[in-house]
Amino acid sequence: MEAIKETNFSFAGQTGFYRGKVRDVYYFEDKLAIVATDRISAFDVVLPRAIPFKGQVLNQIASLNLKATSDIVPNWVISTPDPNVTIGYKCKPFKVEMVIRGYLAGHAWREYKAGKRMLCGVTLPEGLRENDRLPEPIITPTTKADEGHDEDISREEILAQNLVLEQDYLKLEQYTRTLFARGTELAKQHGLILVDTKYEFGKYNGEILLIDEIHTPDSSRYFYSDGYEERQKQEEPQRQLSKEFVRQWLIENGFQGKNGQMVPEMTDEIVLSISERYIELYEVFTGQKFEKNSYENVLSRIEQHIVSDNFNTKH
Repeated sequence: MEAIKETNFSFAGQTGFYRGKVRDVYYFEDKLAIVATDRISAFDVVLPRAIPFKGQVLNQIASLNLKATSDIVPNWVISTPDPNVTIGYKCKPFKVEMVIRGYLAGHAWREYKAGKRMLCGVTLPEGLRENDRLPEPIITPTTKADEGHDEDISREEILAQNLVLEQDYLKLEQYTRTLFARGTELAKQHGLILVDTKYEFGKYNGEILLIDEIHTPDSSRYFYSDGYEERQKQEEPQRQLSKEFVRQWLIENGFQGKNGQMVPEMTDEIVLSISERYIELYEVFTGQKFEKNSYENVLSRIEQHIVSDNFNTKH
């Protein structure tokens, strides 16, 4: 099963390289080229097998959503010269990720189920069930760890530790709420509920820009809206389009990223099922049929598109 596990390019004018959990980042003077590989991570661990077409799905969904929200907040993108590549401005990232939740699901539910009623400084009401809609969306930031696990953090802790200036942080909160409202509208158009998501921001020439990807299955959780209320009444699991099904498969097989735990075997069947779920989300979210790009000479194609766009186009 062909997939893009990693890239190892060397470009003229390149000033640095960073390999993230999913993306390979090539730095230039004031720009960067990000390759969305097919790697997949869960519980902050990169899983051993890459997922065909995952990178293309993420890059194309992110591109659509960044265009659809550019009137709310300017973003880092200059161009998307390849299905797996985005070229944009090199920003200085803020050291926090802005997580916003409209429903009690995933990590928030696991914390709530364990008895916690305070999440990132936000008090949650009693009597909630898994996947219930929250009275209003809540912002639950995390630290942005260079290595290891991101940690929950409150607004008060962010300001006390000077991770973000107060005037900037208030702006990040405003952008986060407005982006979530727009993302909710976009999802609703395609019969989906945007459950929770995260946004990352950085600064370029003193201006706050939205960076990274938005509203993708890696950064967001979606439910199908059709049947949501009935499933909640019956206390049945919600139909999801997100990476949560990967986390659940790992949990069921004894892995949550803790020391000493082994990643379960990823068979061809499991890899294919994950790939199909990513493609399904693309098609449901966009209303368009997913066009699979060929893996033949894929690394040469990506390299050439970065070279031609980055050096032959004046931005």
